[in-house]
Amino acid sequence: MALHNTVHEVTARIEARSAEARATYLERMRRAAEDGPRRAHLSCGNQAHAYAAMGGDKDALVAERSANIGIVTAYNDMLSAHQPFQTYPDRIKEAARRVGATAQVAGGVPAMCDGVTQGQAGMELSLFSRDVIALATGVALSHNTFDAAAYLGVCDKIVPGLVIAAATFGYLPGVFIPAGPMVSGLPNDEKAKVRQQFATGEIGRDKLMEAEMASYHGPGTCTFYGTANSNQMLMEFMGLHLPGASFVNPGTPLREALTDAATERLAAVTMLGNDYRPVCDVLDAKAFVNGLVGLMATGGSTNLVIHLPAMARAAGVLLDLQDFADLSEVTPLMARVYPNGLADVNHFHAAGGLSYMIGELLDEGLLHPDTKTIAGDGLADYAREPKLIDGQLRYEDGPGESLNAKILRPASDGFAASGGLKELKGNLGRGVMKVSAVAPERHLIEARARVFESQDAVKAAFKAGEFTEDTVVIVRFQGPKANGMPELHALTPVLAVLQDRGLKVALVTDGRMSGASGKVPAAIHVAPEALDGGLMAKVQTGDLVRVDAVNGVLEVLEDGIEDRAPATPDLSANSHGIGRELFEVFRGSVGPASSGAGVVV
Repeated sequence: MALHNTVHEVTARIEARSAEARATYLERMRRAAEDGPRRAHLSCGNQAHAYAAMGGDKDALVAERSANIGIVTAYNDMLSAHQPFQTYPDRIKEAARRVGATAQVAGGVPAMCDGVTQGQAGMELSLFSRDVIALATGVALSHNTFDAAAYLGVCDKIVPGLVIAAATFGYLPGVFIPAGPMVSGLPNDEKAKVRQQFATGEIGRDKLMEAEMASYHGPGTCTFYGTANSNQMLMEFMGLHLPGASFVNPGTPLREALTDAATERLAAVTMLGNDYRPVCDVLDAKAFVNGLVGLMATGGSTNLVIHLPAMARAAGVLLDLQDFADLSEVTPLMARVYPNGLADVNHFHAAGGLSYMIGELLDEGLLHPDTKTIAGDGLADYAREPKLIDGQLRYEDGPGESLNAKILRPASDGFAASGGLKELKGNLGRGVMKVSAVAPERHLIEARARVFESQDAVKAAFKAGEFTEDTVVIVRFQGPKANGMPELHALTPVLAVLQDRGLKVALVTDGRMSGASGKVPAAIHVAPEALDGGLMAKVQTGDLVRVDAVNGVLEVLEDGIEDRAPATPDLSANSHGIGRELFEVFRGSVGPASSGAGVVV
């Protein structure tokens, strides 16, 4: 089928907007590539230092005739999603040797868990950790001894940070190698119910802990469709994973075979071979548009609305919130995965997963079919799925139909006609709302505001029984300049309880909520933020506020609000403790959320 007109128009708009930045970027990448294999420019002393601990691989490294792969790993054994990476370097090295290549761990990058820091002071470092990861990867690859890079990362800020670095070193071929989701535990709807019961005092902390431990219970990515699993989807739609790599469980023979195959493929696409395909050629405007369509079709995390512009900017591609909104409008919601449904990613994968979805979207003309990927030329490779047959990895056509229509539906008959991401703008600024799980009758809320400056203050008001009427809850001074833009997930149970009690409630914030906002309408990432000239700093409790996802409106309906003096927050507590003092320079130089909240891009 011909490319959908909106996909064509949005892509053309991005390419025109990005023309100068993209040309400058590609010129730099081509100039770096002209230098040829990296090790040839190192002195004998440089190389001796680099190879001193490489044992039997030294001769191959010195000969400079075969590819040397730099491994950048986000391994730690505190993140369940990253714990499997402990064994990956040895496996990658062995797979590289089988095809005459070598591999070295170039460096490690930090990987923090939003699940651990949720509602804690450490969450104020979470968004900025993306830029730290990009910087750390830059340090790792600065040794300039590598012909390609293997990136090991899964979770929220880790993949975006690694992509920013992979684009910066875009003259090198690169592959992202995932670890896969943990096997299914306590169903997500049961976990959400327990959390609400705890919020209302119906159960104690012992029952809450029991439910949480039954949900997050083993190695692998958390199985709900949050930012981590949205990242994995994105790497397939954009061609940086091998096809079908995202949702294979850790420690399985197929998972290990895919890791071997990724290494072998990476060794084959360096400048030393006949199929040189650097990251700069993979990450073009078409690839990012495909990623945006994938985000909408799956109902993915709103955190990617921040990360994608930052990733794209590193590759000379300039995205705007309007691009997200326009593509969302024409992309059907094809999946129901928690928090947009009861299924988890294992159920989604079993129902047909990404191979089915990509095939469907290609058939509907909603994806660019002619992108360059790590696997080859054309996205059709990603409509196939890997199988382990007689111990050998083989690719077969993906399923022609969904195996569970309650979880995954065809593009021609989706759960909704659009992807459910709305841009809202007005005198309060620009923000986004994920409406795929919000009931249609709640897409428009007009009510008096209650203004807060922390999520703890909202929780205290809830416990005091202060919410007795329809309310727009405004939580301000939560943007990147104010305190690093932490997730505000602690608000989810509170607002859900109020909604279940029959109140019409909405959230407006310059902070983040991700997909966990669920069934409560939440206008998030509002920019400019309150600390950076946003009108939110002038809103007062009692002001009438309109949150309209139908018409894309976010405004305060009060005359003369612009003439008020802005509130002056006390942010002294955000400046120290849990390492926050080290990130003052980040808060001082970060850009607005609407363009990616970037520090290094």
